Amino acid sequence: MIKSMTGFGRCEVMSGPRKFTVELKSVNHRYLDVNIRMPKKLNFFEASIRSLLKQYAGRGKIDVFITYEDTSENQVSLNYNAFLAAEYLRYFRQMEDEFGLENDVRVSTLLRCPEVITMEEQSEDEEELWSGLKEALEGAFGQFVETRTTEGENLKRDIMDKLGGMEKVVAVIEEHSPEIVAVYREKLEAKVGELLKDTQIDESRIAAEVIIFADKICTDEEVVRLKSHISHMRSTLGEAEGVGRKLDFIAQEMNREANTILSKANDLEVSNCAINLKTEIEKVREQIQNIE
Repeated sequence: MIKSMTGFGRCEVMSGPRKFTVELKSVNHRYLDVNIRMPKKLNFFEASIRSLLKQYAGRGKIDVFITYEDTSENQVSLNYNAFLAAEYLRYFRQMEDEFGLENDVRVSTLLRCPEVITMEEQSEDEEELWSGLKEALEGAFGQFVETRTTEGENLKRDIMDKLGGMEKVVAVIEEHSPEIVAVYREKLEAKVGELLKDTQIDESRIAAEVIIFADKICTDEEVVRLKSHISHMRSTLGEAEGVGRKLDFIAQEMNREANTILSKANDLEVSNCAINLKTEIEKVREQIQNIE
């Protein structure tokens, strides 16, 4: 199944007091390039997230955005450092004795001292945390694949239509080639006859010139290879996913054959056909750039 490299997915999951929201979007890229933005609390899941995403996507520049909310009341706890508070108080008393100052230390004074009271986040159950996050990830990734598949099918139909148009152009070139040689022979005989007038024309010499000309403009090999490439691309579009690079290579070969036909063209109609062919191939290549 053909997939586009452009896609979007979003999923929101409530798991008890926890709320997970996952959004991701992607554009085309030569390789798989993943950028994840999430709260620090979830950073230790990054490797697992990347591993899970690889099951859904093989290529593309993918941006993943994860938000996490915990509405439970016991998210943080306060820690009282009694030893540090005693140290502060001891030094306050020492300063009182040394400098003759009034000791006006209150509980509120000690509370304002650094590290006497600290807030600490409660440790989370990693399995429960991953369970909720994974559900949100799989929901978003599933939607992401659906959008990629839908666009991939649209790309496939468009490329198939263009391949059908190319076959018609190639058929015109193939049909017109023998006529070019015949017209050249007629023109050559008329020109030679005009120049030599009553002198007898050497048919073998005329035939030799026609053969040389026919060899120069012959596009039989290019036409055969081009038809083969079109057929190959059509069959490749019916293969499983991950055919983007293969299709791009086939398109390059098709463009090479079209260039050769254009360089050999000695007829306006064939030249126009070759130009149209190159234009269609370029359109196909642009579409292929977005296939995974």
